[in-house]
Amino acid sequence: MERTILHCDCNSYFASVECISRPELKLVPMAVCGDPDSRHGIILAKNDLAKRYGVQTAETIWQAKRKCPQLTLVVPHHDQYVEISDQINLIYGQYTDLVEPFSIDESWLDVTGSLHKFGSGQQIADELRRRIHEEIGITISIGVSFNKIFAKLGSDYKKPDATTCITRENYQSILWPLPARDMMGVGKTTAEHLSRMGIETIGDIARAGREQIRLLLGRSGETLWEYASGIDPSPVRPQDESDQPKSVGNSITFAHDLVGKQEICAGLLALSDQVGSRLRKHGLYCSTVQIQIKDPLLTTISRQQKLTAPTNVTREIYEAACAIVEKSWSMSAPVRLLSVTGTNLSDCCTEQMTLIGDTTEDKIKSAKIDRAMDSIRSRYGKDSISYARLMKKPKE
Repeated sequence: MERTILHCDCNSYFASVECISRPELKLVPMAVCGDPDSRHGIILAKNDLAKRYGVQTAETIWQAKRKCPQLTLVVPHHDQYVEISDQINLIYGQYTDLVEPFSIDESWLDVTGSLHKFGSGQQIADELRRRIHEEIGITISIGVSFNKIFAKLGSDYKKPDATTCITRENYQSILWPLPARDMMGVGKTTAEHLSRMGIETIGDIARAGREQIRLLLGRSGETLWEYASGIDPSPVRPQDESDQPKSVGNSITFAHDLVGKQEICAGLLALSDQVGSRLRKHGLYCSTVQIQIKDPLLTTISRQQKLTAPTNVTREIYEAACAIVEKSWSMSAPVRLLSVTGTNLSDCCTEQMTLIGDTTEDKIKSAKIDRAMDSIRSRYGKDSISYARLMKKPKE
């Protein structure tokens, strides 16, 4: 039986949620943005009135204000975005058990087993659009197709508040003329590489043939050819059945450049604490620690180090991260961004005694501290406890 897959995409999600609590924002050009006084001062979302002035997501606030001087800026309320997203997914769940959130404002639904009860894919999509507009107060666009990739292309095809059906009969006429960059998996660099070879559209990818695209882009090119040709058997996976993550990482772009061992290591400690906490929450251990450093000129390096044994202990992740940085970075050079990532994950830990480094007793002590901090944060919030060195005011 042919599958029926929906991709539901909330229109201008952050801005739409803000308008629920402040309806007056619908009447003016508005945008949700980061802090104007920090490097995160970028546009996160905008309403339709702002779009008419050419305001774009991810541009800086000053760029947006040049286009639209009267632009109303709104601080994001992430808790509300998560709450509304959960409510929307609960509505999706009334039509199928197979709901896979793709991001906070997008989800795939496999409604193949629900057609006999709720009607065709288009009928279900139209009903979802109506209900979410009436019950939540925002609009969504939905693509209906026989696989996940084409369903996503369908939700992007017509906005806002629209249903687009992509079938085996019409996908070539609707999707193949679209730019290659519209295909999921085609970033800016890949699009430029394809363009140099005369491949400008999704149809061009399909017509080039599997072998040519594979020669150009390797195995990822073969996947793109399959997507463009309508071959995508990947299932819709409910959130609690998703694959185990391949890595757990966090990054910070700092409000001021970090200089010196004290500041850089404090940044690494904050990130290692977040990574260790997330690993423990999921019952995972990492065997490799990876760091990334970016300077004010956006020059970036990435380095990694294999651990002597898998771990989710914050101190061990932090010490590995510090060791990597000390070997590969001058502590007198300014740092704009740091990231720490645990990779090569497993769900079991082999305790090992090592001749160099911690004893088992030290490791047990560190693990107990981690568990105590996790318990306090679970009860009183993530900001309720931290390391003393992170509470110090950074140097001016």
